[in-house]
Amino acid sequence: MSNSSPNKEDLHSRFELRTLLETSRMLIESQDMDFVLNNLLLITMGKLMVTKGMIIIYQPGEDNYLVSKSKGRACPKEGEIIDPEWDEEVKQQSVIQCGIDDIEMPELIDGDQQCIFFNLRTSNNHIGFLCLGSKGTKQPLKEQEIEFVESLTIISSVAIANSRMFTELRRINRMLDRKVYELNTLFDLSKDFNMMVDRDEIIRVFKFAMLGQMLIQKFFFLLQHEDVREMVTTSGINEKLSKKQIDKLFELEEDLVEVDDSLGEEIPFLKKQGIKAIIGLRLQNDKIGVFGVGARANKESYSSSDYNFLRSLGNLAMLSIQKTYLLEERIEKERLEEELTIAKSIQRGLLPDPIPSSDKLDIAATNISSYQVGGDYYDILETPSGNLLVAIGDVTGKGIPASLLMANLQSMLHVLLPIDITLGEASGRMNDIIYQNTPSDKFITFFWGLFDPKESTFKYVNAGHNPPIYLKNGSEEIELLEEGGLILGAMETMSPYTESNIQLESGDLLVFFTDGVTEAMNADETEEYGDERLIKCIKKNRGGSAKEVQDAIVADVNRFANNIQYDDITLVVLKVN
Repeated sequence: MSNSSPNKEDLHSRFELRTLLETSRMLIESQDMDFVLNNLLLITMGKLMVTKGMIIIYQPGEDNYLVSKSKGRACPKEGEIIDPEWDEEVKQQSVIQCGIDDIEMPELIDGDQQCIFFNLRTSNNHIGFLCLGSKGTKQPLKEQEIEFVESLTIISSVAIANSRMFTELRRINRMLDRKVYELNTLFDLSKDFNMMVDRDEIIRVFKFAMLGQMLIQKFFFLLQHEDVREMVTTSGINEKLSKKQIDKLFELEEDLVEVDDSLGEEIPFLKKQGIKAIIGLRLQNDKIGVFGVGARANKESYSSSDYNFLRSLGNLAMLSIQKTYLLEERIEKERLEEELTIAKSIQRGLLPDPIPSSDKLDIAATNISSYQVGGDYYDILETPSGNLLVAIGDVTGKGIPASLLMANLQSMLHVLLPIDITLGEASGRMNDIIYQNTPSDKFITFFWGLFDPKESTFKYVNAGHNPPIYLKNGSEEIELLEEGGLILGAMETMSPYTESNIQLESGDLLVFFTDGVTEAMNADETEEYGDERLIKCIKKNRGGSAKEVQDAIVADVNRFANNIQYDDITLVVLKVN
């Protein structure tokens, strides 16, 4: 035989090399970790002629090992967890032959104290071990066998790392696909919700999304509106939540709470109805919505991504429902404003226009409402006997209730006008009617008087109103017209209202006003305009006409209050010609 002919060992080595190359190509090209592990175990067991072997994979998070592949009766079953207490240096060894190498290893295969461990690792990470039972001959491994299996484990480790990477990429891609799907779903739902103004339709679409998108057949939705917490919708729920239970759900500190035994005992409804999680919904950091979900129809547990989707879906529904409330409030506000505008025009029609004229008096009057309709009132009427009736009043409160009471006062005044009774008697009658027909918190401060042009006298009754200011011509002393009685509507007339009479002369000035003048606040809201400023303004402008005195007072009040008005302003100015 020629010396150049390959010997048996060379042929064997070439065969092993070819086998190694073919195997490595097969393993590296595979993206299936199960295929890689299965082939690694079978090839090595066949190579070393052993009947027992397994592959254990290291789980860093739990710091233990999972039996991934197992062959032979004495080996742990696949899926078992083993937790060997071995030193970190064990994870660095390439090959460990129990009973030969001076390293203590646990007996992972029953009855076999001479197991062989091949480290599965990349340059950076420990993956696990290929564990083989002892050879049937009980002989240690040959150097050639160790090299072959080592080479195969190195190749397999790379294949395992690659398959893990591909598995993770596939998982991430699936997750991204799902995220894109969820975002598209939320986008489509948001467009649908934005076009809806019907609360029932919004709730119907929300229920459809819960059932169709998330396969949730059992849920409830609570919403708070204007401090009222109520059930908006439910599915698969056959019991009502009590107010106490609803309040407890809103008071949960966390916005995501998975229902456990403790919460189930605290709120029995959750346990009875099979609710798995409670999700809180917030608007500007205030929790105004809560919904609970039961198990999914496909029995899958909820992931953090699922909870995020549910929260987003809940927020969409909540904001859309809130939008309907705001729309309703806006429509109601517009309707009320329209009614107030009509009421204002009616109320303006109740004031004297034009103001009756008199040769003996220069008259000016104005009413400036702080709201569209108010409770201030004035009237100037000519009586059948030729006298001039001047009245001013202020109803408690603002808005429509005050304006209605003011209209009633005006009606009573016109009814009593032709009746031949004194101001005192008429005041008593008006008081009793108002007291009997209005709530206890509604009353009127009222002042009225009769000017007799022939005698140039002014007879009056003051029913708790701001006393009008009387300034005689050429005098710096003012007189307050205070005589009368109680405000109208506070109580039944127990004693008659008293009348008083003043003699007027040319140049005398009478100013009637409501508390919107004297109680006007400065810009800092620290000081009222007050009687002293009013008197000072009247004296300063006493030389002008009644209209000029009125305009001067209004301008002075507005200047003091920085043009901010909190109450109605009503003025009547009489100047004797």
